[in-house]
Amino acid sequence: MPGCLPHYRPIFSADQLREAAALVHRRQVPHGKAVRARLARLLAETPTIPNPEAARLLGVHENTIRYWRKRWATDGWTLDDRPRSGRPVVFSLARARDGQGRRLRIARAV
Repeated sequence: MPGCLPHYRPIFSADQLREAAALVHRRQVPHGKAVRARLARLLAETPTIPNPEAARLLGVHENTIRYWRKRWATDGWTLDDRPRSGRPVVFSLARARDGQGRRLRIARAV
C-alpha cells in the first residue's frame, strides 16, 4: 500500500459502527454522509490504511480522508457537517413565485 501510516487513528464503538452500517444500507441518505459512513467502516476494519489508499477505495480526495480521521480522533464521533457560516436560507411558501414572477398557488388539503 502506498503512503506512510496515518497520524490520526480514530477508534469507533460498536454503536457507532452500527449507525454507520445502517446509513450505508439506506436508500435515501445524503451522499456526503454515506461516504463518511463507508469511511468509518473502512477505518474500523483497517485502522492503519494509508490515506491515499482509503481515498482510492472510496473515490474521494485524500484530503477528505485526512480531515475526517483528524476530526473523529480529536472531536469525537459525528457524521454531520459543521454548521455553515453566513445567513441562514429563509424560504416562505407565501412568497414563492414561479419563473415568470407570478405567485404560485398552493393547494390546501380539505
